[in-house]
Amino acid sequence: MPNYQGVWSLSEQYQNASGWPSPPLFQRALFAGGYSTGYENTIDYVTITSAGNATDFGDLTVSPFTAAGTASATRGVVGGGQESGTALNVIGYVTVASTGNALDFGDLTLARQALGACASDVRGLFASGESPDTNTIDYITIASTGNATDFGDRTITGRELTGLSSTTRGVFGGGQSSGSETNVIDFVTIATTGNASDFGDLTEARRQLAGLSSPTRGIFGGGNNGSSNVNTIDYITIASAGNATDYGDLLATVTSVAGASSHTIGLFGGGTTGSNTNVISTITIASTGNSTDFGDLTVARRALAGLSSAHGGLS
Repeated sequence: MPNYQGVWSLSEQYQNASGWPSPPLFQRALFAGGYSTGYENTIDYVTITSAGNATDFGDLTVSPFTAAGTASATRGVVGGGQESGTALNVIGYVTVASTGNALDFGDLTLARQALGACASDVRGLFASGESPDTNTIDYITIASTGNATDFGDRTITGRELTGLSSTTRGVFGGGQSSGSETNVIDFVTIATTGNASDFGDLTEARRQLAGLSSPTRGIFGGGNNGSSNVNTIDYITIASAGNATDYGDLLATVTSVAGASSHTIGLFGGGTTGSNTNVISTITIASTGNSTDFGDLTVARRALAGLSSAHGGLS
């Protein structure tokens, strides 16, 4: 704080600028895997605070379609998916602040595709998916490589869902359950283990949607309602259970899209509008309104994984 004359010392200026005692989060989002003209192992990255086209980061250890991604402030992890029709249990990781190819992290408790993921600073969670359809939730300690451990069960069995988080709560929403699109949102306390509890409902039942969050607000975007792709964006207040509220619209009706965010900015990348797209669009999480153009992925593709080193689950 400044002294009584309103003057900052050098150490106080540094502490204020750096966000002391907690340094500011590194503002990078990654989009990984998916399907273009074939199965992709591509990892792209963008700087969340600077609109523009993505840059090549490296390659995943496999080429997964419908994998899920999440991250701590330093390490990004991508798990599950399928390659050439075979469900995967593979988890790979990268150091988000660098570039390069992914390394093996360990295995999920069961091989599955079309799962959802979220994280806190310490733990990453992977939920549901098709193996066949399951309600299983796994967790990993992101800083320590190794196989996932059983966390508990979701309130429903399903696939093609998405996940997001605050620093304490993991939230899973949408997807397909028992052959029909669902609007179910459920949640867990990330630091514990146990079964999920009901949170509320999306504004529209849909699968293949994207999730992202600030520490207080969760956003769900895009998807398919069973008859058509949608441009729907809705939001929840993560600390308060209840139904989602309309936020606005995406640039296009898109499904199999990925989400990533900082504490203030949300990104939606890739997916299909009937053909694969490379579009990245952006929103300001704390407001409402339609998304705007951010830039392009290096490869147009669908069913990719999104993650960031600054999302709402990180303090």
